[in-house]
Amino acid sequence: MLFTSGATGPAKGVRYTHRQLYAQRDALQKTYNITSADTFVAAFAPFALYGPALGIATGLADMDVTSPGTLTAAALDDACRRVGATMVFASPAALANVVKTATKDMAHLRSVRLVMSAGAPVPIKTLQEVSRLCPNAELHTPYGMTEALPVADVSLSDLTRIGTGQGVCVGKPVNGCDVQIDHQTSEILVSASWMSAGYDALWLTQHNARPVVNTDGHTVTWHRTGDVGHIDSEGNVWVEGRMVHVIHSALGPVAPVPLEITVEALPSVVRAAAVGVGPTDVQQIVMVVETVNGTEGPADTELTHAVRTALAPLAIASVWITKKLPVDIRHNSKIDRTAVSQEMSKILSGNK
Repeated sequence: MLFTSGATGPAKGVRYTHRQLYAQRDALQKTYNITSADTFVAAFAPFALYGPALGIATGLADMDVTSPGTLTAAALDDACRRVGATMVFASPAALANVVKTATKDMAHLRSVRLVMSAGAPVPIKTLQEVSRLCPNAELHTPYGMTEALPVADVSLSDLTRIGTGQGVCVGKPVNGCDVQIDHQTSEILVSASWMSAGYDALWLTQHNARPVVNTDGHTVTWHRTGDVGHIDSEGNVWVEGRMVHVIHSALGPVAPVPLEITVEALPSVVRAAAVGVGPTDVQQIVMVVETVNGTEGPADTELTHAVRTALAPLAIASVWITKKLPVDIRHNSKIDRTAVSQEMSKILSGNK
């Protein structure tokens, strides 16, 4: 039994059979060419379980596992030294702090051949900075969820070649996994032999999340991921946000991630959240940002103009600065846009 992070609702128990776990182990082994010669440092407690399943030595870095953003470069380097690590997995928040706290004396990170990061969109800039600390490593960002992992994978070199687009590119589906997206900015459906058996004691949730399709006598059970996105002409999957976070404006649905990526490219912005405020179908778009030296409150004229210019022709009702956006406890990376929307609704309506 595994549990979802609870980043977009109450955490749900997810049931796995031994057969599904074996298939998941084999999929990871094939995707990343893992052999008995590999050793693994997990800067994310649940991922540490894969090491023993793969039959390789595994260690956890010295950190608060309930707060991945506390991982330091020194702690990660020391963990790599202790187990002779060839592989590392860390959340985007963990890697961001590793980059922030790195010094020149990071000798054991140089021996790593593979660095993986997942749980939320990983900025290319962060991956590039990690690549300098681990010059012999391939950097990969697997895409998946508690209910089905892995789904897709992309390397830093491919991300650099592909460039920016409408959302976050998570690469092509891994061998053995099928991905279906009906049209632009719609829900991502996945199917694989390592997909979980379903939710624990949540029968209606399971019924809604697992549509069964019969095509030419062949039955396929899909998992509705709750993510929205699209597939490009090369077959790459792009994630544009969570369904529950889509902004329902008067001009149609607006996914948050493409907006956030655009705003986060501005010089003073550290992190951004795009949320909808107001009645459904006429929601106004509000950008809430963390800045380098900003204080809580409405953004100044210069930043507001920069955000609106960057997102034109979309109409941005308000730009607001916050000291810290709320994130999930598991990865410290997934923004709780529902909480941000509720907070901004109170502020902009004058109820706070």
